Amino acid sequence: MRRLTRHRETHQVAKLGWLRAAVLGANDGIVSTASLILGVAAAAASQDSILIAGVAALVAGAMSMAAGEYVSVSAQSDSEAADLAKEKRELAEEPQSEQDELTRIYMGRGLNQELARKVAVQLMEHDALGAHARDELGISEVTAAKPIQAAFASAASFAAGAALPLVIVLLVPGSALMISTVIASLVFLALLGIVSAKTGGAAPLKATVRVVFWGGLAMAITSGVGALFGAAS
Repeated sequence: MRRLTRHRETHQVAKLGWLRAAVLGANDGIVSTASLILGVAAAAASQDSILIAGVAALVAGAMSMAAGEYVSVSAQSDSEAADLAKEKRELAEEPQSEQDELTRIYMGRGLNQELARKVAVQLMEHDALGAHARDELGISEVTAAKPIQAAFASAASFAAGAALPLVIVLLVPGSALMISTVIASLVFLALLGIVSAKTGGAAPLKATVRVVFWGGLAMAITSGVGALFGAAS
């Protein structure tokens, strides 16, 4: 009999938790801060006022992203824990029914009844709760919710994204501030789309067009609102 060999594999699904939070945070940081800068600048505010508004947006946004992500992912984690507790109780009270359930799952994936039964029996003997968590509930170590990780990833990435438009405010004089912020932010968003797509193993063009379009739309709308308020004052 040929001996089984082991080889290392890496899959993008293992990155989904932190990648989603990081990309969302960086995208929000760039778009919201750049939009705020453009809105305040369009209202004819001073450069100092624009900078203060941008810094406030960075701090408030990072804290909001961290809190929101932690609460959201914690709710998911609580739901997973409740499902696992229920499954553990059912395994203790009705092991045969749970074995039948696992057998039907494997039959639905293409195994014949005899083989599906053998697989279910062996997996439950090895780790009954793990087998049901993975194959019935879709919960595994890779995909399990991680609130702290998601919160830190969101806060750090939002702050990094928000810092980019602020650098433009510091470096560019008021007369060229708005156009420079727009161009730089769109470039930052395009780079973010490329990096996130490459990291996640997706096609970069689609991700890049998506983030640039929606980011540009948000900045255009905010600039228009700021210009209206500036004209009215």
